[in-house]
Amino acid sequence: MKNLRKHGNPPFRVAVIHGGPGAPGEMAPVARDLSANWGILEPLQTVTTVEAQIEELKTTLAREGHLPLTLIGFSWGAWLSFMFAANHPTFTHKLILVGSGPYEERYARDIMRTRLSRLAASEKTELISLMQDLSDPAVEDKNVLMARVGTLISKADSYDPLPHEDEVLECRFDMYQGVWEGAKALRDSGRLLEFGRRIECPVVAIHGDYDPHPSAGVRKPLSLVLKEFRFILLPKCGHCPWIERHARDRFYRILRKELL
Repeated sequence: MKNLRKHGNPPFRVAVIHGGPGAPGEMAPVARDLSANWGILEPLQTVTTVEAQIEELKTTLAREGHLPLTLIGFSWGAWLSFMFAANHPTFTHKLILVGSGPYEERYARDIMRTRLSRLAASEKTELISLMQDLSDPAVEDKNVLMARVGTLISKADSYDPLPHEDEVLECRFDMYQGVWEGAKALRDSGRLLEFGRRIECPVVAIHGDYDPHPSAGVRKPLSLVLKEFRFILLPKCGHCPWIERHARDRFYRILRKELL
């Protein structure tokens, strides 16, 4: 798989950074929508550690981007963009964090409980079973299992989704496992949040009020470490704003305003 797609025309001043880890392609709808007015880079993560993904992103943006860029990071991509902006301040004009995970462990404790509470009994049982299988070294073809986990979690994470196509190009459990292990250690130790003290550019966080990742876990920690930070809460909106019936239009209005 190539590690970059381009949308619109140069100069490429904006990059969308997907989540997962291991879910490349999910931000294609955002890139296409914005490409009518801006050149958009869509880097696709291919490596399996946090450090390698930061370096891969640097290489891609240095080669193809018009520096400094605005980074729009979604979910895991918000954390990746956050760490990248701290390590490479000359690359980053603005940071937009969409549906970010919480920056301290104490805010993450109820995420899965919230998701399970929103599923039907049969779906809840299936998700628990799938997660156990993903932890079992004897189980093969975990990419297929991960894709099904993603489908169930997406259902639990959404408030009122519009019909939409799943544009994830592939699910890679090896990437999820390798990157998440390192990312979780950074968060739980407090080192993830400390990256914020080195970020020089403006940061905007956009978050749905129905997102199981608690908004307080983004707003409160980041307000203590960032030099210039704004938080926008979208009502009637789950984890992925661009698929939400009640939030999609406002989400794109906010993005366009921030990119001007």
